Amino acid sequence: MYDVDTRKRALALVAQGRSLNSVSKEMGISRHAITNWLSRLEPLPRTPPCVRCLESPGIPEDTAAYAYLLGLYLGDGYIISKPKQHYLMITCTASWPGLVDAAEEAMRKVLPWPSVNRLQRAGCVDVKSYTRHWVCLLPQHGPGKKHERPIALEPWQQAIVDAHPWEFIRGLIHSDGCRITNWTTRMVAGERKRYEYPRYLFSNKSDDIRKLFTDALDTVGVEWSTLARGSDPFNISVARKASVALMDAHVGPKY
Repeated sequence: MYDVDTRKRALALVAQGRSLNSVSKEMGISRHAITNWLSRLEPLPRTPPCVRCLESPGIPEDTAAYAYLLGLYLGDGYIISKPKQHYLMITCTASWPGLVDAAEEAMRKVLPWPSVNRLQRAGCVDVKSYTRHWVCLLPQHGPGKKHERPIALEPWQQAIVDAHPWEFIRGLIHSDGCRITNWTTRMVAGERKRYEYPRYLFSNKSDDIRKLFTDALDTVGVEWSTLARGSDPFNISVARKASVALMDAHVGPKY
């Protein structure tokens, strides 16, 4: 027997778009029991619509959090949207717990009411937020891999990125970028000396996503170059001292 609170929580998770299997596994309740509750108990209210579902669509209240989340999504995120299963997932490297926390915080700020969970896997953590409304807020969702289809921001998204370019850049770096230390050697007074310098790299196979990144860099005055490996121009480099200093002030290394 299960108490009323347990039943209500299980039904609330289902109402958010969670599959019966995932709710059963998370709560330790049989799928058969949940099915019976769905048929016998008075249905709980469905989740409220997002701002994009309204008769006069709006934008998320926390636009800075949205710009950061959009960057994360374009890099390491994807949406599952099936008849009985809807969620946004951002995959984070487990060695950066601060990034995991930031991804969850951004999800909760953009949509406060869906369930958010973490799934630990080998070497990484999947941060999941369960609701069908992520499709409304992230219209870049579609079949196939991102680099195999066009990626373009809608006007309302572009306005948010224009207002918060650093948050967008930070999300992209936190997903598909890094801050590294490069080194080179120079001859000084007949002696070869080693010099080290910091560099930011962003790597993505999508021409469109790389263009969104470099457009944002141009907006904030960061100089960049394309660093091709072989014949593939998939890497954007920020190495000039002043530009690295700007990136350090607004982005910084992952943690």
